[in-house]
Amino acid sequence: MGRYSLKLTVMKKIVFATHNKNKLAEIRNILKNYDVVGLRDIGCETDIVEDGDTLQDNAKIKADFVTNNYHLNCFADDTGLEVEALDGAPGVYSARYAGEGCSYHDNVVKMLAAMKGKTNRKARFRTVIALNLDGKQYFFEGIVNGKITEEEHGDGGFGYDPIFQPDGFEETFAEMSMEVKNKISHRGRAVQKLCEFLNI
Repeated sequence: MGRYSLKLTVMKKIVFATHNKNKLAEIRNILKNYDVVGLRDIGCETDIVEDGDTLQDNAKIKADFVTNNYHLNCFADDTGLEVEALDGAPGVYSARYAGEGCSYHDNVVKMLAAMKGKTNRKARFRTVIALNLDGKQYFFEGIVNGKITEEEHGDGGFGYDPIFQPDGFEETFAEMSMEVKNKISHRGRAVQKLCEFLNI
């Protein structure tokens, strides 16, 4: 592991395979010692099709696309909201829960409608990161448990953040600062495992 850590440490940049500016901002806030660049920064405007059956599949698809087409070390993630009362849905389909081309708010509205009247509001966010480094691939997972609130709270964050309240907190993700959210979130926990692997 040390050999790979050294190689990445001396890199000026690391590619995060995403077009999502919100995800990119969160990752840059966590990996402050790296020049984290997104897909557009390397000239990639391709909308990579995420048609995997699992979060790991989708993370792998995006990381492999960058490695195979741009020959760069990179990492990619996929995240799903898994709601207990909905049998784990929307899961891998979280980003397009309300249909193709839907907005974050569309997804939130559909989720609140699906949860209307349900007493079991337990849910969890799960992130899987795929890291392609020097010809090898590694995976890291982060999970945070919580519940779906009955209405939206807060105007920060993105996605389902206004209706997800993590266990042990009175605020939703959308009511937290990015620094606080990153310490406890699914993505923050997955990235922390990535950092530990890279010896950051």
